[in-house]
Amino acid sequence: MRGWLIPVVLLAAACSSNDRSGPGTPVDSPNSLSSTTLDRAIALTWSDNPFASNPNVFQNYRVYSTSYDLDNNTCGGTWRLEGTTVAPEFVVGALTNGVPECFSVTAESIDGFESGRSPTRNDTPRPDARNVVLYAFQAQPTQSGFRFWDDLNGDLLAQDNEIGLVGSGSSTTVDFVVDRDGSGDLFLTPVRTGTGVEYYDANAPVGDLTSIDFAADRVYSPAGILAIPGYGYVFEMSGGDGFKRYGAVRVTHVGQNFLILDWAFQPDHGNPELVVTHR
Repeated sequence: MRGWLIPVVLLAAACSSNDRSGPGTPVDSPNSLSSTTLDRAIALTWSDNPFASNPNVFQNYRVYSTSYDLDNNTCGGTWRLEGTTVAPEFVVGALTNGVPECFSVTAESIDGFESGRSPTRNDTPRPDARNVVLYAFQAQPTQSGFRFWDDLNGDLLAQDNEIGLVGSGSSTTVDFVVDRDGSGDLFLTPVRTGTGVEYYDANAPVGDLTSIDFAADRVYSPAGILAIPGYGYVFEMSGGDGFKRYGAVRVTHVGQNFLILDWAFQPDHGNPELVVTHR
């Protein structure tokens, strides 16, 4: 069994894998590539078929990245080497939140032969946070509201001090408020004009914030939605510039007076990619 090594990011730029064609025994290309959106990073996983098909010839994987044009659904033409690893997984770090990237992976043999690329995968890093406490408005109104992003300086960019803001549920500028009904149930109720919410999956909980998929293809409602431990929620809201913004929430605890949640926000305008694991 191979050891599982932490991948080391290489600083040197590299040419496209298609430019290398050294002699030797061929190795397969990875059949698939998946990604999980993180804060300033993207976690990549792929099929281990190059190793499985010929473990005596396999040397390592090479991870590449380039720019991605979200509007035209195209990857850039200049690929750079992010690093190498023997495991079918790699975390690409030091990325800028809200900037789409495109990724691909090749396999390399012990004698220097590099395979063709895996399928490409685009992803966009986004900020998130865990274990945020919000109180029911009826219990502590000043800590019952939440706003994913408030563009305080008007530059249309999401700075750290502008995202994940807890505030008063009586404000008309929060995205949602935690509200308690007469039976004691807590609800996530949209407040700000243009904000709507929907379950990620109304029939089942999600294992983690990173399990929540695209925010697109949903009908968002301005009505309150029941807060259920383990369930995921997606929000659509106005960015103030004619483009929608999207946020995700996973509720981890619901009590009588407060709830605890994890959240993520996609600052790239119009981009419904949240905390997404692509398959």
